[in-house]
Amino acid sequence: MAVVRAAEIQRVAVVGAGTMGHGIAQIVAQSGFEVRLFDPAPGAADAALEKIRSSLEEGVKRGKLTQRASAEALARISARLSLDEAVSGADLVIEAIPERIDLKEKLFSELGKICTESALLGSNTSSLSLSRIARVAVHAERVVGLHFFNPPHRMKLLEVVRGEATSDAAVETALGLAHRLGKDPIVVKDSPGFATSRLGVALGLEAMRMVEEGVAAPEDIDKAMELGYGHPMGPLRVSDLVGLDVRLSIAQTLHRELGAARFEPPQILRDMVRSGKLGKKSGAGFYRWDK
Repeated sequence: MAVVRAAEIQRVAVVGAGTMGHGIAQIVAQSGFEVRLFDPAPGAADAALEKIRSSLEEGVKRGKLTQRASAEALARISARLSLDEAVSGADLVIEAIPERIDLKEKLFSELGKICTESALLGSNTSSLSLSRIARVAVHAERVVGLHFFNPPHRMKLLEVVRGEATSDAAVETALGLAHRLGKDPIVVKDSPGFATSRLGVALGLEAMRMVEEGVAAPEDIDKAMELGYGHPMGPLRVSDLVGLDVRLSIAQTLHRELGAARFEPPQILRDMVRSGKLGKKSGAGFYRWDK
């Protein structure tokens, strides 16, 4: 059976209700889709709904959307108690679980047994091999990378990743979906770190080494990139927003896959993650974050 076309997508399942999962669910609902949110952790999906509610209310306060649009978006999202309930009959499934290949392989193996044969299966992985993830799925040709950026409701980019088996039709659907979500997509082939993580992590790690060596303070390093090179946000602040534990995991994957010294995580990053300084989500990283 042919993969669903972008214009036909109505029901979307988001698996994983963490930072990226609930953000993806929000932008998908704001774009008019029915969203089913599932996370195996007890209470995680309900907690995500509250975060989405708070984010939408903030959008209303800032004049970014109307009260009616906020209420309608929230009404389109429902938390589901099981994976089967969330993905059965869905036209599109977006995986946003932790960045571990074993977890993603297990999930996509299950999705292949539950989803309709025409459903598009998207992974939000930022560095893992999409081709490896797709191999365990039924109909690997419908598996595509849908790499969103944090926060999903503000960031315009959607990185569409083509795996070894991904069909042209799946890529076409992904691009059409991006436009329906108001995103500006790029297409990259399945390669460690794709385009964005590979470049972003390299810059972020070098900035961390500069802090480690006492070259400059985090604020000044970031200011150098913002004012000197026109970056909207410096690499250390970006790292705090992404999560230093996430940055460490991606760096370790890139170092292992590419064997390049530039991706070896600096000691300062290892130490900060070990001490629980994970960036914004923990309240402290290269910056202090007011909860």
